[in-house]
Amino acid sequence: MEIIDGKKVSTQIKEEIAEEVARLVAEGKKIPHLAAVLVGNDGASETYVANKVKACQAVGIKSTELRYGSDITEEQLLEVIRQLNEDSDIDGFIVQLPLPKHISEEKVLNTIHPDKDVDGFHPCNVGKMVLGLPTYLPATPAGIMELLARYDIDTEGKHCVVVGRSNIVGTPMAVLMSRKAKHANCTVTMCHSRTSNLKEITRQADILIVAIGVPHFITKDMVREGCVVVDVGIHRIPSETTKSGWKLVGDVDFEQVSPLCSYITPVPGGVGPMTIVSLLQNTIKACKAKH
Repeated sequence: MEIIDGKKVSTQIKEEIAEEVARLVAEGKKIPHLAAVLVGNDGASETYVANKVKACQAVGIKSTELRYGSDITEEQLLEVIRQLNEDSDIDGFIVQLPLPKHISEEKVLNTIHPDKDVDGFHPCNVGKMVLGLPTYLPATPAGIMELLARYDIDTEGKHCVVVGRSNIVGTPMAVLMSRKAKHANCTVTMCHSRTSNLKEITRQADILIVAIGVPHFITKDMVREGCVVVDVGIHRIPSETTKSGWKLVGDVDFEQVSPLCSYITPVPGGVGPMTIVSLLQNTIKACKAKH
């Protein structure tokens, strides 16, 4: 069993990004600029945006954080997005999800200009991804593809089972793994909360990608020996063994499942760090496309 170390790989990629930004500066070109819009005070969102800002600083990318209270109206937020679309200094921006219930996520995502949509959620960019055209890939699936490539994991002709069908992870993951490309070319089965014979299907997987959003959902009886397991979930659960009284776990019961695996991502330190570097890569792509 080998641990897929997302923290280590993300550090390598950050070094590569920092070199690229330094090269752009040396050539007198524009420094890439990422903006993040945060509405309300969701704890997980706060942490995620703070990590993005820190990552930008580490590689020399300019970052702007725009914070608004949860009482902002939908129209006010849409106006903020329109202004960011028009701001020539900002190469890409994200609106951190989830949003307060009175704001339509669909309207917000549709208002972001596709050229600045570095999260890869706009319908135009999703469509390009499905067709295999150049575009911004959603950050978490892109990070997982990068991990598989950097660990040179054989995916050709393998059976990949994706558990979870969200537009952010599960659905784009299934598209990317089935694509005609190196480190893809899989036969993909997508499962979800309504799949009746789930255990039977996950036990057939050569590669199991789990983004179901339930702590310790995948147990050892659901995984066959030699499987590659990628755990996208992250949850804070009570723990009597830590000073803080809680610990972070994934959608996979790591202790049970890991002895069966050929490769597995840990939580934390697996997929999470890769999500942020994918966002930085998209920001550089957006900057270079315009300048």
